[in-house]
Amino acid sequence: MRVMAIDYGDARTGVAVSDPTGLLAGYTAVIQSRKPEVVAAEVARLVREQGVEELVMGFPRNMDGTEGPRAELYRAFAGQLEEATGLAPVLWDERRTTIEAHAILHASGKRMKAHKKTVDAVAATLILEGYLTRKRQEK
Repeated sequence: MRVMAIDYGDARTGVAVSDPTGLLAGYTAVIQSRKPEVVAAEVARLVREQGVEELVMGFPRNMDGTEGPRAELYRAFAGQLEEATGLAPVLWDERRTTIEAHAILHASGKRMKAHKKTVDAVAATLILEGYLTRKRQEK
């Protein structure tokens, strides 16, 4: 089963899709748009194109586990995704994923300026890997 992870952002949204077995992260993309309806439509296109059966979306939480100030915005976008794709996104704690993504890119020798182009896709991959790991542990 293919799973798609979404790292929703103001200017860019990272997307990562698992392999057909749902074990490994595979395809990644970055959607360049500030408009939620454009992002939702593009995610819906990718869901159809990639044969995705499950969505997981990064959800903002404070370090103490409470919901962050952007939580309501993300819940609203999750509703748009469900309407556009027919799949209800699982809201996944995304604390520290962007920080870890920057660290990965930095360790690979990328300059900070170059991070903007790929950091959202790396963050989506981290969300996807965390989610897939949890699913395997629950079996």
